[in-house]
Amino acid sequence: MRTQAEKTASFRKLHERPGCFLIPNPWDAGTARILAGLGYEALATTSLGVANNLGHAGVTREQVIANAREIVEATDLPVNADLENGFAHEPAAAAETIRMAAEAGLAGGSIEDYSNDPKAPIYDFGLSVERVRAAVAVARSLPVPFVLTARAENLIRGRNDMADTIRRLRAYSAAGAEVLYAPGLRTAAEIRAVVEAIDRPLNVVTGWLEPALTVADVAAAGAKRISVGGALNRLALAAFVEGARAMKEEGSLAWMQRIADMGAVRKLFAAGQAGEP
Repeated sequence: MRTQAEKTASFRKLHERPGCFLIPNPWDAGTARILAGLGYEALATTSLGVANNLGHAGVTREQVIANAREIVEATDLPVNADLENGFAHEPAAAAETIRMAAEAGLAGGSIEDYSNDPKAPIYDFGLSVERVRAAVAVARSLPVPFVLTARAENLIRGRNDMADTIRRLRAYSAAGAEVLYAPGLRTAAEIRAVVEAIDRPLNVVTGWLEPALTVADVAAAGAKRISVGGALNRLALAAFVEGARAMKEEGSLAWMQRIADMGAVRKLFAAGQAGEP
């Protein structure tokens, strides 16, 4: 089993090497091992996946950290966490989430500028930068320096302002963030425009991309890593609801023909388990 320092060093190298890498989002130990067994090099958590597993609309910091720890311990891969807004408004309080995340064994995580207040969904620019600066200070002070990603949430929170999004990403870079992230980018041209405007690796999430775009297209536009957020969890839920509804409303069991082969799944569990070669 690799140490946290080894996992984090591996995670940084993924951002430094040429090209783009995929960082899919499991939501528990089993899905983490499946993804590791399939050969992915790093994983990311999904707060939506945690909420869906619990049957809640949202999650607490404790729930997110507990889920992250479960995923960290499930495989030998570096894990990056969705830490929302740090579960606090004040910079030092939000930055404390970074310390907790590192203590759970995570290699990295993101802090965003979405306030959860529908009347003022995006933190003021100055406060947003201070929050990133505080998170960076904690990330750099840790025994194993944490890979901090800063997220500008404008494009998915009702503020379709690319100029302000780029302004924020540049400021977060200047504040010390190692990776930048602007969920809501839709086209290869938008991705390229952001990449050309910043000086840090860019994470692109698939949920808002035009359907015709491929991994190769996103990579060619200059993204460094591609995550899927809660999409794989939602895919699993869609299949679950479809089967349950067909059985209840139509009396159909035809969905049984599409269930996973457990022999194959268990092989992936074994291949992806922490400490396995």
